[in-house]
Amino acid sequence: MKYAELLNKINGVPVFTTGMLLAGEKDAAAVRMQISRWVSHGKLVQLRRSVYTLPEPYRKTPAHPFLIANALKAASYVSMQSALQHYGLIPEHVPTVTSVTAGRPETVATSLGDFIFRHVKPKWFNGCRLTDLGNGQHAFVATPEKGLLDLLYLTPRSDTAAFIEELRLQHVERLNVAILEHHVLQLASVKVAAGVRQFLKVHGIEVRKAA
Repeated sequence: MKYAELLNKINGVPVFTTGMLLAGEKDAAAVRMQISRWVSHGKLVQLRRSVYTLPEPYRKTPAHPFLIANALKAASYVSMQSALQHYGLIPEHVPTVTSVTAGRPETVATSLGDFIFRHVKPKWFNGCRLTDLGNGQHAFVATPEKGLLDLLYLTPRSDTAAFIEELRLQHVERLNVAILEHHVLQLASVKVAAGVRQFLKVHGIEVRKAA
């Protein structure tokens, strides 16, 4: 495969895998060797094994960090502070993307930034949706409610008023309390239930009781 053929094959895709490059190729070993050469010569940027992007001179569209996070670990979704910042629920910029996975936890360091993957039990691996990131890019991101619950679940001593206040949550009206309560009942976490109660109390949100 020539470099021009590679550019034509990926057709502007910001992040791609070895499998995409091998599609339709008869000599996979030769293509893998060529990929290795391109990485060595700076014509490909390897983000981790089998995951690549193009260097800036050839990159048509910068890869969104959430897209990169999804590509680095397929069975994952962006959550916690990263999701909350995406929805405008916390004021601070979050430089490192944090995702949730039912697989092995790890931190992946790449030339485009570091990416954290936190482990949860399979029953907790839900509450995400495919999100439009602009420029034709999409990634799985926690809903606003699940982003908050993942943060409560994975952070020590998160069931206190002090923790909730330190989050400096804003635009809390964007959170659907009914969805929060549904997840709490479904996932049966005493700690998260206490954290949600503190959230409601700190922000003066009254829960409507069923008639």
